[in-house]
Amino acid sequence: MTTRALLFDSPFLLGFDQTRALIDRAAKAAGESYPPYNVEQIGEAAVRITLAVAGFTPDDLSVTVEGRQLTITGKREDAGRDPQAFLHRGIAARGFVRSFVLADGLEISGAQLEHGLLHVDLIRPEQEKLVRRIPITTTG
Repeated sequence: MTTRALLFDSPFLLGFDQTRALIDRAAKAAGESYPPYNVEQIGEAAVRITLAVAGFTPDDLSVTVEGRQLTITGKREDAGRDPQAFLHRGIAARGFVRSFVLADGLEISGAQLEHGLLHVDLIRPEQEKLVRRIPITTTG
């Protein structure tokens, strides 16, 4: 981890503070293990993030984007439910916050809860190639 800090402290990499913050956020998010998730490439311009969120309803889940950070939050409202005596409790019931740093140009196209899996679809729209004509002036 000190290698990364030394790399961004180089005097030749001025103005990369935001990049350093993104890498730090990504490293922190990678260390979290709940809930488990998959990231899959779908075609050339689409990505799907799938989180295992068994027991969560759409009202318990939130998907937000701020800048380039996608945040998926799950909050369980256990208040008011009948107390249950579990003989074994293997299905996690705790809340979570899972964050992903998005590359430039990725956009969220939708989110869908299906059979205990939350799918968040991202697309990278094809960018127009802009050609700008620069006028040539003469002096004299």
